[in-house]
Amino acid sequence: MLFTEFSTYLHELEQTTKRNQMVEILSQLFKIITPEEIEKAIYLLQGRLAPAFLPLEIGVSDKLCINAISSLLSVPKTKVNEWYQEIGDLGDVAEKHISSLINQMSVLDVYNSLYQMAQISGEGAVSKKVEILSSLLSKNGGKEAKYIIRMVLGSLRLGVGDPTILDALSFSYTGNKNLRPPIERAFNLSSDLGLIAKMFILHGPEGLKNFKVSVGNPIRVALAERLSSGAEIVNKIGLCSIEPKFDGFRCQVHLQGGKIELFSRNMENNTSMFPDLVEGLLAQVKTDSCILEGEAVAYNPDSGEFYPFQMTAQRKRKYNIDEISSRFPLKLFAFDLLYLNGEDITDKSYVERRSLLLKTISSGKTVEVIPALTTDRPEKIEEYLLSLLEQGLEGVVAKRLDTPYTAGARNFNWIKLKRSYKASLGDTIDAVLLGYYKGRGLRTKFGIGAMLVGVYDEDEDKFKTIGKIGTGPTDKEWVYFKEMMNKEILTHKHPRVDANIEADVWVEPKTVVVVQADEITRSPVHTCGKTDTEAGYALRFPRVLGLIRDDKKAEDATSVSEIKELYQLQKRMSLK
Repeated sequence: MLFTEFSTYLHELEQTTKRNQMVEILSQLFKIITPEEIEKAIYLLQGRLAPAFLPLEIGVSDKLCINAISSLLSVPKTKVNEWYQEIGDLGDVAEKHISSLINQMSVLDVYNSLYQMAQISGEGAVSKKVEILSSLLSKNGGKEAKYIIRMVLGSLRLGVGDPTILDALSFSYTGNKNLRPPIERAFNLSSDLGLIAKMFILHGPEGLKNFKVSVGNPIRVALAERLSSGAEIVNKIGLCSIEPKFDGFRCQVHLQGGKIELFSRNMENNTSMFPDLVEGLLAQVKTDSCILEGEAVAYNPDSGEFYPFQMTAQRKRKYNIDEISSRFPLKLFAFDLLYLNGEDITDKSYVERRSLLLKTISSGKTVEVIPALTTDRPEKIEEYLLSLLEQGLEGVVAKRLDTPYTAGARNFNWIKLKRSYKASLGDTIDAVLLGYYKGRGLRTKFGIGAMLVGVYDEDEDKFKTIGKIGTGPTDKEWVYFKEMMNKEILTHKHPRVDANIEADVWVEPKTVVVVQADEITRSPVHTCGKTDTEAGYALRFPRVLGLIRDDKKAEDATSVSEIKELYQLQKRMSLK
């Protein structure tokens, strides 16, 4: 497929905000694109060149794009920058000013050029990337150049999320969503949507059966639902295992041949950041190959006290790793085993997996199998919860004893129970920054006075507004939030954002922050949970706790369904 034809589909996607239309457009594309092309095309649609767990970044800045456009058009960089300031989008600048009659590059040609750029590093890397990008733009017209620029900047902004692609693959084969479950299962086990699409196009539904759990390909994590008391948990799942809930980094460990890889909950490879975990795992995990999950928490080695998430978060960095490791060493509390010596054990029960996990990890200071209490007595659950809260932990997770590991799913196989919900919102939520409002009064000096936040709607693959936040950050943090959000400024609302109110400045919905509020209320203004006949949900007196969850993608934020559950929990607690 020529890249100019692919760009036509991208243009059609850009022109709509309706998910069903996006599914239809993508399904038509998937019907005619080759298996080799669809793999690369889906990576490009995802805004990357490879699956998320492979650290492959193009590494191109606005400045580099300006240099490439300047070189191609033989105009001063200051002139290109003027166009940029006037239009507000370098992709639109490229579309307006670049023209070519060639336009014969294929999707694979463009992908390979971008891949070549991503491989360049070291001395002279910037000039080499400018040269490749300038050459690439010279072989394409304005429409194609627009999307090439947006791809290299990581700002394609088409409103296409992974669920939309999954639906479109099913539609391309059957004309409906019936094949979504097996396609999603393969995605949950491999986390490589491009490869899944390629095998699906080549072999149809039968090709999906070949996807198995394998070391090196992170598994999409299982998630927990919420309930408000030990009694509700026992009524729901009966005899269960109660584990402490730590507030740290979800960590998926892959071991094979003496090599360790560590993946975050959003599939990033964080191995280089945590050398102390790698060393401890190699010493304590007694098997040839396995995949296990745990929570990594920073602690004080002198007192044994666990640090809050703010301090654990300092471990997630690329520089000065040895220094920060000595200040905030990590302990990994392993809570599940998914693969062992060549066997996928996700289908085994929780009890069987835990038994194998206990045999796999030997004693030591870095890795510990999470303690667990098996009970069907609500008062025992409540007592255990209180004892953990006194130790500074978040709460507990109750787990069914007889269920498999459900990759990528949120259900009542696992249930979170935190501090008392009372009649107010006792829990925090993870919200996505959608935009901000310019400061007024004392905030004028910061240029930001409030932030618009939202939550993720899994059914619509969109972000719905739930509140405006004007309290929480310190003066220094307000400045930081503005500087951070200004790196993601959009000229208009993102197509995946559903909002009935306008922000002064819209941003890319990608940053997750921790938010506390007094309670969840019904709101005619916000779109979270809003229908034609029912008002939406909003946060009453929300405040940012100053925490950015860079271990979470925007799609990992609190969901609309979770907000509805929290609202119902509030109502039940208010009646007690």
